[in-house]
Amino acid sequence: MSEIIVSPSILSADFANLQNEVEELEKSGADWIHVDVMDGHFVPNLTIGAPVVKAIKPHCTIPLDVHLMIENPQNYIEDFAKAGADIITFHYEAAKDLTEDIISHIKSHDILVGLSIKPKTEVQEILKYLLMVDMVLIMTVEPGFGGQSFMEDCAEKIPVIKQNAPENLIIQVDGGINDKTAKICKELGANSLVAGSYIFKSPDRQEAIKSLKD
Repeated sequence: MSEIIVSPSILSADFANLQNEVEELEKSGADWIHVDVMDGHFVPNLTIGAPVVKAIKPHCTIPLDVHLMIENPQNYIEDFAKAGADIITFHYEAAKDLTEDIISHIKSHDILVGLSIKPKTEVQEILKYLLMVDMVLIMTVEPGFGGQSFMEDCAEKIPVIKQNAPENLIIQVDGGINDKTAKICKELGANSLVAGSYIFKSPDRQEAIKSLKD
């Protein structure tokens, strides 16, 4: 898969105008909409839940890429699937022994499944799941807050995933993504990029999204 999937994170959006923000991102060339879900436990921040996903779904014709940064993700799959998530990504660190069960649960809703790891997690821990998932999300910042700096050593996990993955696996990177760090990730083998601040703070969002693809 050579085409780069750009998934802007609405963590950086204007929440008072979320419908407009989502519609504008779509017009600006976004491929997916990335929804960061945080519970204040797994990560030190609290964000949106399934009702917000349900609210933006009718205003969105591109996939909703839902990233669960929460404890006990198995308890919330149903809610987010019913709310309209097209992709649900959960954290290996929050699942551990339940990883295979959660993958099966997400697949039972006929949506894509992603598995994510934090910066300190060794990539070898998830290699055995690569044939079971549609996407792996590599965090290049500590999850919890937007606007952090890119951790280049985390990007070194990308080629390890690529060497062990089936050809159609989506390798997504999230954290400190801009035109320069996007280039590093793409050269290492990533084919999906999550960006928040870089897109939302840009005077021209269409140009910002295009710069991540080119």
